[in-house]
This record gives sequence, structure tokens and C-alpha cells, in this order.
Amino acid sequence: MKLGVARPPEDTGSFFPEILADFRAHHQVQAFAERTINSPAFHTRLNRKLYRRDWQNFLKTNDVVFFEWASRYLVDATQLPKTCGIVTRLHRFEMYEWAERVNWEMVDKIILVSQAKQREFNRRFPGHEAKTLVIPEGTSLARFQVGARPFNGDIGTLCHLRPRKRVYELILAFAELAKIRDDVQLHIAGGEAPLLGDYFEAMQTAVQKLKLQHRVTFYGKTTDPEKWYRNIDIFISNSYSEGLQLAPMEAIASGCYALVHDWDGADELLPAEYLYLTDNELNARISHFCDLPEAERQQHRQQQLAIVRENFDINHIKTRIRQVVEEVGRRYQ
Repeated sequence: MKLGVARPPEDTGSFFPEILADFRAHHQVQAFAERTINSPAFHTRLNRKLYRRDWQNFLKTNDVVFFEWASRYLVDATQLPKTCGIVTRLHRFEMYEWAERVNWEMVDKIILVSQAKQREFNRRFPGHEAKTLVIPEGTSLARFQVGARPFNGDIGTLCHLRPRKRVYELILAFAELAKIRDDVQLHIAGGEAPLLGDYFEAMQTAVQKLKLQHRVTFYGKTTDPEKWYRNIDIFISNSYSEGLQLAPMEAIASGCYALVHDWDGADELLPAEYLYLTDNELNARISHFCDLPEAERQQHRQQQLAIVRENFDINHIKTRIRQVVEEVGRRYQ
């Protein structure tokens, strides 16, 4: 089968390498490459025509095209005559920045990463319910593995440092916890988000004003998350909105205990006993876990690890995605 893959240039590939490798192992894969002409005259017009022509050719020469991210490329491709099958995966941000511009009539299958996002999509774009299905994000259990270490009360979060992740609020919650516990530390990994330097500066200032410099550590962009997770005991996801966040899965696979803010869909990741809404609930859950005997802490970690292994193993996820793409592609061969 001739399979086209379309990913925007800004995609770093963190969600996709195993899926792409599986595509290539089973099919003839062609990646869409956006071209530009550096011409002193009519630059914009020439590139617009070239871009449209490249998309028309790409769609015609493949049986099915898979769009990783339902964003700009999908918007542009669905404005053209339909000549092949189209499958897309919608994670989260596309729902609010791109989905209203997509011609969903041209799309054969829409993969959502959670039931919560499927409900939201069906509510916002009625008439396409039969095209939607849920396949969650997946993590590599070969890449992220449990490492043995003593419990040290190390609390951590790893994410892009932007307001949606609520790391500033996590610092404030930790400040209250630090008043009653001297055996915990907070570790914050993730790079400063573009155009959000004020948010990063505000977090640094808050730590200084709270006099927590000796108990809160910023790591910047982490190039070796496998190693970083193995130095964390309790991983916190404090976001207010997610598709189905990958970082808690990676942390759990690495041996961390995870607590997750109860954003819509969080219960598809972990059961209610590991979710929280308020800072008081978060701190109570952290303290409870810290005070458990090690055998009981290990029991909770094993319970979470079993959930990740059963539901979010990338080896199962990539196969399910490929099977959806193959089913659509057979209609156009």
C-alpha cells in the first residue's frame, strides 16, 4: 500500500517515531515535504502555486495519507478534490486552533486520544460521529524502565513551561506543603516556552519570594528524560487541559508514583484515587504517600505500572493506528 505521511515542520516527533517506523516496516511510505522557491519576483504567488500543486500530487500518488496533527496541513489538503483516503490523529491543541478550518467531509477517520476529546469533537462537529474512534497516546516500555532507588521525597514535573501546565500554581501548592514537611523537594524540568518568558520569570521570582531556592530546582530542557524520571519519586501533572498526557505514562513506566490534576479525561489515564482537584487534595495525597511503609508505596507504583502496561504500551498503540490506516487505504487501492 502507498502510504503518505504528513507532519508539520514544527513537529518534534516525540509522539510519533515508533508509529512511523511501524508504517515503514509494512508499507511504502512517502513523507510530504514542503518546498519553497527563493525568487526575487512573485515570491509569495509562486510558492502558493507550488504548495498547492505538491499537495495535489501527493494526494494522488498515495492510497491513503495519515496526518499526524489535525492542523495546517490537514486544513490545506481538505480544501482540494478528494483522491485518496485521509486519516488524522487529533491530540488536543488542534481542537482549539485548527479544527474549525478543516473540511471534515474529506476525512475518512479521525483518531482522538481520549474519550473526553471524542465527546468534545462530536459535540462541536456533529455529523462525523461514525468517523471518530479513540486510540490513546502510547509510551515505550523499552525506553522507559523502572530503576531501583531509595525513596527520597523528590517531587517532579516535566513539561513545556506554559500557563496551561500550571507549574506556577504547583510551586504555590508546594510552598504550603513545605511548611509542614521538611522531607520533600520539588524538581521542575522543561524549557522556557517561546513568547512566554514572563511566565518563566514569574516562576523564578515566586521561588525566591517564598525562599524556596534550596528546595525547588529548575532543570531547563531535559535531553535525557529517562534518566531524569529515575531520580523522581512522585510525578505531578498539574495541567488544566490535556489530550491524554504522555509524561505521566513515561514517569510511571520509569518507576515513579503519579498524581494527576482531574482535567477532563484524566480518569482515562488513572483511577480516582490518583486524581485531585484542589491544592489541599494534592498535598494530602503527597503526604499520605510519603508516610506509607515502603511495601505499600511499592504496591501503588506497581498498580499504576500495570495500568500503563495494559493500556498505553506503544507496541499495541502503533498496531491499532496502522490497522485503521490500512482499513481506509484498502478502499482506495
